[in-house]
Amino acid sequence: MTSIDKGVDTGRTVRVGGRQIYFNEAGSGSAVVLLHGGGPGASGLSNYSRNIEALAQRFHVIVPDMPGYGQSSKWIDPADPFGDLARAVGGLLDELGVASAHLIGNSYGGAAALRLAMDRPEKVNRLILMGPGGVGTTRALPTAGLQQLLNYYTGGGPSREKLTRFIREYLVFDGDAVPEELIEARYQASLDPAVVANPPLRRPSGPLALRTLLRMDFTRDSRLHKVEQPTLVVWGTGDKVNRPEGGRMLVDAMPNCDLYLAANTGHWVQWERADLFNTLATAFLEA
Repeated sequence: MTSIDKGVDTGRTVRVGGRQIYFNEAGSGSAVVLLHGGGPGASGLSNYSRNIEALAQRFHVIVPDMPGYGQSSKWIDPADPFGDLARAVGGLLDELGVASAHLIGNSYGGAAALRLAMDRPEKVNRLILMGPGGVGTTRALPTAGLQQLLNYYTGGGPSREKLTRFIREYLVFDGDAVPEELIEARYQASLDPAVVANPPLRRPSGPLALRTLLRMDFTRDSRLHKVEQPTLVVWGTGDKVNRPEGGRMLVDAMPNCDLYLAANTGHWVQWERADLFNTLATAFLEA
């Protein structure tokens, strides 16, 4: 096992619909699913390398690679990506015989978690969302960080320079804190030919692009007000990918939503402020 696999059972793959979903597990107790973000080369283990061991002391932690990433199948529905990711997560829980689970989601994974709570509320107990996607995205121009993400596979295609700039300048508050080996591992993963041919995170296009964009903004979905699960939103005040103002939008829309703003933190709260996040998450899920 590598260092990020410490305390994690050997991964396995299950078939969910027409796709293969790879995941790892650790610990025992109430089920907690960790859903990673959508940046190039992301995966479950790499995104939650500083959280799995701490959470597994209290919970049965399930860490999937979402469709389009890691060792899972690489196709997602471009017409409704958040809905497709939610179906994959819900289907994974069904295949594992997990009636319901707590969901922790960062960015893209936060959007998938929130969409599952809207589509299949019976599958979701509590929600922790870190800088989630899909919050007010049609009400302002994309941030500089999100544009960097969307441009990674366009133009000259993927490059280590592009990924290094995104991680050090846009993903985290302190770019120097990110080790070179993390960047290299994500860069190599981003070169998977299946991902290059079909990037999972892209700008909607074609005649139904507007419909897709509206589907991807939860503030335009009336069901957001009906998400009654206790929810903790954690947002870095220095987030350059998804605007921290989205936290207030969720608090105003959701009936049982708490908001924690982390100072001097970017888009990757669970990595940048791991001790703080692990403490908050454990306390919230055990409340």
